[in-house]
Amino acid sequence: MRERLFPEILLKAHASIVFLPVSVIDALNIRNASLEAMRQAVSGLAVSPDFALIDGRDIPPGLACPAEAIICGDRRSASIAAASIVAKVLRDRMMSRADMAFPGYEFSRHAGYGTLLHRSALAALGPSDLHRRSFKLG
Repeated sequence: MRERLFPEILLKAHASIVFLPVSVIDALNIRNASLEAMRQAVSGLAVSPDFALIDGRDIPPGLACPAEAIICGDRRSASIAAASIVAKVLRDRMMSRADMAFPGYEFSRHAGYGTLLHRSALAALGPSDLHRRSFKLG
């Protein structure tokens, strides 16, 4: 369903995609890196927004427009749901490519989530170039 909606969303909406390298995520921590990616994505839009809806509890510092954070926003806002679809489709595509580039990690099966499969691959193979070094398995 996401793959079907993805091109429709991109035809009708302005989108800006930001991927931060693992070194930045390690330096900032995952929360702050996510907020920075959101800030960069809003700044990268071809049309400056008047207002931003943020999925979650935090508004990125330095955002170029007013914003509202909405917990479970993808259930409450069509625009947040659309952004979530775009993000997940791109993540899944990136994980499929990572699966080919780093055999044995099964990225296309767990999409980077800390599943037993993912943790087992990390234990057997060690971290790949895509893995955060600051993440602690618990």
